[in-house]
Amino acid sequence: MQMLSRHIPAMARRFARSENGAQLVEFAIVLPLMLVIFAVIIEGGRLMWSYQATNSGVRDATRYLARVVPSDICSSSASVADWQSAVETIVRESSSGDAFFPTGITITAVTPSLSCHTGSYRVPVVAVAQVTANLTVTFPFAGVFELVSGNLSTISTSVSDQSRIFGT
Repeated sequence: MQMLSRHIPAMARRFARSENGAQLVEFAIVLPLMLVIFAVIIEGGRLMWSYQATNSGVRDATRYLARVVPSDICSSSASVADWQSAVETIVRESSSGDAFFPTGITITAVTPSLSCHTGSYRVPVVAVAQVTANLTVTFPFAGVFELVSGNLSTISTSVSDQSRIFGT
């Protein structure tokens, strides 16, 4: 028994000097941070994809409006309010995700509008259609952002596009 107690200090010194397993401990310390950074990058990419899809939907709705509205709408007292539901459907369907990949973007309102501009030598009045979508962007890792910069869980913004009306 005394031989064992005599070897314990030597074994403790050898254990303290040994670097076996140091990489594993360092990896265990860094792994959670790497996983959070990886998840934020993936979710940020998905959020940008959803924003681009919404932007594309607004552009498609504006193109649709530019084709279906009569070209002489400025000379009559008509408006683009008749196409509100069709335009809203185009924007919402292009930006909707699915149950497995929700978008994180909520469309709060879609508004088509019309403006008439005095034209050039060819056309006296030019009709221009504009579609504006109001969005609420919800960040998937809002808790991580709150640690760094305060209250940044949602952002409200708008996307708009305009096109000359060519008519039917």
